[in-house]
Amino acid sequence: MSEQPILVTGAAGFIGFHVTRQLLAEGRTIVGLDSLNDYYDPALKQARLKLLLDHPRFEFVKANLADRPAMSALFARHKFPVVIHLAAQAGVRYSIDQPHAYADANLEGFLNVLEGCRHNGCKHLIYASSSSVYGANKKKPFSVSDRVDNPISLYAATKKANELMAHSYSHLYRLPTTGLRFFTVYGPWGRPDMAIFLFTKAIVERAPIKLFNHGNMRRDFTYVDDVAAVIGRLIGHVPAGSEDSAPARIYNVGNHKPEDLLHVVTVLEKELGLEAVKTMLPMQPGDVPETFADIDDLMRDVGFRPDTPIEDGIRHFVAWYRGHYGA
Repeated sequence: MSEQPILVTGAAGFIGFHVTRQLLAEGRTIVGLDSLNDYYDPALKQARLKLLLDHPRFEFVKANLADRPAMSALFARHKFPVVIHLAAQAGVRYSIDQPHAYADANLEGFLNVLEGCRHNGCKHLIYASSSSVYGANKKKPFSVSDRVDNPISLYAATKKANELMAHSYSHLYRLPTTGLRFFTVYGPWGRPDMAIFLFTKAIVERAPIKLFNHGNMRRDFTYVDDVAAVIGRLIGHVPAGSEDSAPARIYNVGNHKPEDLLHVVTVLEKELGLEAVKTMLPMQPGDVPETFADIDDLMRDVGFRPDTPIEDGIRHFVAWYRGHYGA
C-alpha cells in the first residue's frame, strides 16, 4: 500500500462495511479489521467482506480487539494517521445474558485501540458510541450536553465508559478523539438483531413480530448511508482542543425525527405487500420508549445532517433483503 492507510475496525460489520466501501470509493486506502465472531450469522459478515476484498486498496486483518499483542503489532506496522473504531460487542439484550463479552470487546478492546493510537502517532480517532448512553432520559431531544450518568444496560455503561476513556487519552496525550452516539442505524446489509431486519424476516416468513411496550415505541431511525457520509466528513474535522480543554468531541448521529414503531411496521407491510402478525408485549429490561437526537452541532460543524426519510430507507432495505435472501 503506497499511502498510509486508514484503519476501520469492524469492517465486516454493518456500519463498518458501509464506511469502508464509501472511503474506498473516495480513493482512500483502508485496512479493515474484524474478528468475524458469531454474535450473528457470520455468513452475512463474510458476504460483506467478499465485496470489500475485491478492491485493490483494501487489506483485511482478522483479529480480536482484546488480543493485545496482535493489536500492538498492527498499529506499529501501519502507523495509522486516522482510526475509525466501529468494532464492538453490540446489543442491549445480549449484554444482559453475556456481560463478559462486553468487558472484553468494549473495554479491554477499546483500551488496546487507544494505546495503539497513543504510541503510533494517530492524528484522529473516530469511535462509535451509542444513543443508549442517554438511558431513561426524559428531556427531548437528547443533547450531548445532557447528563448521562444513569445507564440502564451494561452495553450502555460500556459505551459511556468508552467516552470517558477517550477523553482521558485526549487530555493526557492530546490524542484528538471524536465519539459518535449512533441512533438506531438501519439499511441494506443491516444487522439481523435489529428491529427492521427482524420485522422484515418475520413478515416474509408469516411469523409474528414482537412489539414491546405494546407498540408504544418511538425511535430516531438513521439510514446507514447518512452515517457513512457523516464519518467521511468528520475525518478531516479534527478536534483542536485548547490549553484548558482536551481535543475531544462527541456528536449525536440521528435523523432528528422519531418514528412511531407502528408506522415503521405499516411502511414495511406496504413494501412487502404482506400484513404483519403482531404480538404485543410489555417493555423489555434495558429498553427505552423513545430516542430523539439533537444534531444541531453536527450540522454546524460538518454542514451535513442525516435526513433520509424512513419510507425511502425501508424501500432500499427491503430491496436488498429480497435480493440477498431470495425472499
